[in-house]
Amino acid sequence: MRAIWKGAVSFGLVSIGVKLYSATEEKDIRFHQVHREDGGRIRYKRTCSVCGEEVTYDDIAKGYDIGGGEMVILTDEDFAELPLTSSRAIDVLEFVPAEQVDPILYNKAYFLEPEGTATKPYVLLRDALIDSERVAIVKVALRQREQLATLRVREGVLLLNTMLWPDEIRTPDFGFLDEDLKVRPPELAMASSLIDSMAGEFEPDVFTDDYRAALQEVIDAKVEGREVVQPEEAEEAPAAAVDLMAALKASVDRARAARGEQPARGGGGEPTPISSARSAQKAAAKKTPAKKTAAKKATEKKTAAKAEPAKKTAAKKTAAKKAEPAKKTTARKTAPRKTA
Repeated sequence: MRAIWKGAVSFGLVSIGVKLYSATEEKDIRFHQVHREDGGRIRYKRTCSVCGEEVTYDDIAKGYDIGGGEMVILTDEDFAELPLTSSRAIDVLEFVPAEQVDPILYNKAYFLEPEGTATKPYVLLRDALIDSERVAIVKVALRQREQLATLRVREGVLLLNTMLWPDEIRTPDFGFLDEDLKVRPPELAMASSLIDSMAGEFEPDVFTDDYRAALQEVIDAKVEGREVVQPEEAEEAPAAAVDLMAALKASVDRARAARGEQPARGGGGEPTPISSARSAQKAAAKKTPAKKTAAKKATEKKTAAKAEPAKKTAAKKTAAKKAEPAKKTTARKTAPRKTA
């Protein structure tokens, strides 16, 4: 890394020499504008809209539009009179609890490295911040602009976070904020259950920029002359659910399934509208088979009762048929034989 600024942290009567390094870097894939036919770079010329002449950087000044087509031109001498400190100092103003600083105020992060013999006071300030569980509110002049910032500790290094000024934060002005919308307790309970089912420890390394990876693969394929494979289309997002409770319950079940857990079941404690409804459904499901079994048994008894007389009648007829041939055979045997 290359230091972009050198100065000192002013901590009471203690001065700590430091070097400033950018703590972050953008990984976006950058492109140049080129001519489609021959790949030539597209260049832009700085031309005056009044005379049409090309203007060099030495002839460019800063202008402030006051409206109505009028412009106020500011020179380097005008900026020199501004009360911007030219000293390379990071002035500590106060120490505050870290949770009191709204994250929306944070802008850009820089690492601070001790310079020369400043290692001992640097480590002293670092350990004091850790022990007090506070962050330092500081002012620093970077790139010709005075900025509010914080000093905190990250992985044993002092981290300078430049901040936006309070009047740079916009106030949300949306219509739904004035509406009297009320959330039912069962819906809130189910939403809380969904949050619990998706709770975890934040590990930023598990998240990746899939778009940038796919774009880099396309570029590599172009370079190597390979055939570019068309990526699969992403699944369409599900339509907005009309039944909020059903959507929340389905979300909870899906989150639990993703973790290999069983769907949520009713536990102990006070019955809720959700658990009561589930209990009623289970009770109805148990009663229904019992009713069907009782009806089936009654039908079988009636059928058996009707079939019994029929069986007896059939048995009598069968016995009569068997007895008839036997009588005829006996009569033939007992008849006297005629003599000559």
